[in-house]
Amino acid sequence: MKNSVKTLDQESLYRLAIRYVERYATTRKKLADYLNRKIREREWQDAEPPAVEPLIERFVDLGYIDDALYAQTKAAALTRRGYGARRVSLALYQAGISEADGAEAFQISKENKWSAADKFARKRKIGCYAESQQDEDICRKQLQAFLRAGHDFDLASRFVFARPGEEITAED
Repeated sequence: MKNSVKTLDQESLYRLAIRYVERYATTRKKLADYLNRKIREREWQDAEPPAVEPLIERFVDLGYIDDALYAQTKAAALTRRGYGARRVSLALYQAGISEADGAEAFQISKENKWSAADKFARKRKIGCYAESQQDEDICRKQLQAFLRAGHDFDLASRFVFARPGEEITAED
């Protein structure tokens, strides 16, 4: 049975790239990974090798890809969802964001670390948001969840070991 998927040339690679950036907020690395995966899946038919990097640079010059803006948006979204600075930096690393492009985004997550921890505790009904005092085993599990969410130990323990209804204030 013949493979119905068309092989790629430079024009079809360009069309795939345009379609991808119009549908998704992306980074240089994510677009390169996508295009290279498509080349592997569908095979290359042109005599010259695929020009992935020049295509990506062209999209950067046109403003279709902005790693710094992507990093700021991702950091703000993760912080609003209750994730800490370590989780934000991991997400930016996985997206291929350089340290220079991610510096401002990392600063956003550090500045909003208390509000992110408060949001996480409220969503999970941890510590001061719990209905009743939790036993030691549950507190340990809640502390682990806080740490996996990227919060530092001191901030996480303040929330986890707070009594229900206790007010926790941000320390500067």
